[in-house]
Amino acid sequence: MKYSVIIPVYNRISEVEDLLRSLSQQTCKDFEVIIVEDGSTEPCEDVVKEYEGKVDVKYFFKENEGRSIARNYGMERAAGDYFIFFDSDCVIPPVYFERLNEELVKNPVDCFGGPDSADESFSDIQKAINHSMTSFLTTGGIRGGAVQLEKFTPRTFNMGFSRAVYDTVGGFREMFSEDIDMSMRIKNAGFSIALIRPAVVFHKRRVDFKKFFRQVYVFGMSRITLKLLYPGSMKLVHCLPALAVLIGIALIVLSFTVSPWFITPILVYLLAIFVEAYITTEDPWIAVLALPASVIQISGYGLGFIKAYVTKIIFRRGRDVNEEIMMRKGK
Repeated sequence: MKYSVIIPVYNRISEVEDLLRSLSQQTCKDFEVIIVEDGSTEPCEDVVKEYEGKVDVKYFFKENEGRSIARNYGMERAAGDYFIFFDSDCVIPPVYFERLNEELVKNPVDCFGGPDSADESFSDIQKAINHSMTSFLTTGGIRGGAVQLEKFTPRTFNMGFSRAVYDTVGGFREMFSEDIDMSMRIKNAGFSIALIRPAVVFHKRRVDFKKFFRQVYVFGMSRITLKLLYPGSMKLVHCLPALAVLIGIALIVLSFTVSPWFITPILVYLLAIFVEAYITTEDPWIAVLALPASVIQISGYGLGFIKAYVTKIIFRRGRDVNEEIMMRKGK
């Protein structure tokens, strides 16, 4: 068997059903699916049973320890030559494995990832959030298949690596941004990493702006943890949201205290986001929703980054990073 698809799950019954349905419709069937239920109070076992005759799926229930440990649990029980990781809120296009096979035959690599997009069935807010997470104007193009400002880093909503990588590097650490940490460890071990553009997944992401803010806030904080783990890994693109927050606050204050014209750069930037979103989605309402989504994406990440930088870098507070990882049962 070539691929083992490993999916950690915590109280995501409806999402698992959508994901399994999409996997059952693949044009290439050379894969198994391993569902690891991480101590859910609402298990998805009954949904998994409905697909046992449609896809090679195995179900495991374990106590709640975190998504990284759940992924490691799945890898320990996997039979494939490659381990593929999707988030439970992904929907996989029917030709995913067919295209992945074609690309790996042409260009074999040890570790790979693919872009994410929004399916037509997603809500307008999900589409707007997807745009804010993949737009060059908000993330610098480091997601969604673009690599303009940063070398490509696979993330676990659409990531894979060979069994040889696992045997050498080990499993995921239970920490925030564990996928970036894993990619760094794979790279440092000398393995090849590539973006496979045709291997697209549809990623639902967060269903409302409040949850989205919490998510990107954690992303911002975890970037400082990664800096402590891997000195020199932080790039300009990682600091831009924090810089944007500070500049934005300054411009707003100046617009009230000095001249209203100081708000102009913010308005021009928001107009650019709207125009780009409208051109990309061809939907004026999604372009409107892209405005709050983008503000939340930048401010949430930026505020989390600033808080972690001040507490961990300037004041050197908080648990030592390596100790924290050990406490989270990482390898």
